[in-house]
Amino acid sequence: MQPVFFIVYFIWLLSEILLNRLLRAKATDQQEADKNSLRLIWLTVVMAIFAATYISTKIYLPISAYAYITEIGLAVIIAGIILRLFIVRTLGKFFTVDVTIRKGHQLLKTGFYKKLRHPSYFASLISFIGYGISLNNWLSLILILIAVLTVFIYRISVEEKTLIAHFGNEYLDYKKKTYAIIPFIY
Repeated sequence: MQPVFFIVYFIWLLSEILLNRLLRAKATDQQEADKNSLRLIWLTVVMAIFAATYISTKIYLPISAYAYITEIGLAVIIAGIILRLFIVRTLGKFFTVDVTIRKGHQLLKTGFYKKLRHPSYFASLISFIGYGISLNNWLSLILILIAVLTVFIYRISVEEKTLIAHFGNEYLDYKKKTYAIIPFIY
């Protein structure tokens, strides 16, 4: 792999580590709502990335013979990073990496949140799709998508129980009008 691959992967990892370190729940926030889902996400992601990378070196199932497919994958990763950071900024002080309700928490239903309840996971999923594309291997792409989507769906269920408990019918009504993570599908 060329240095550009490592640079993009490093930036992606660094962005997630910074979010994880800087945007955690505080002592004044509702605690114990996360149910270890953040740990499960990290464990799943690390295992899926290693497995997908290993598979891409052992099994030849190219997504495309196009010479720049890996660069397209890297561009998709970058697009996902930028979108995720923009969405995190949009939610502002109410965004945390662990499931919590902050003092004065408000339900955002505009912008990306108008159609998706969890656009940050959608943006993250875009980066993982880019990773699979950058490996140029169908099996690696499918593995990473299934693993990450499965853990995100679990995390969404944990989050939504907390949001329903806090917002009640307002959240249930919002849920009826939006998709969870994938527009027009789920």
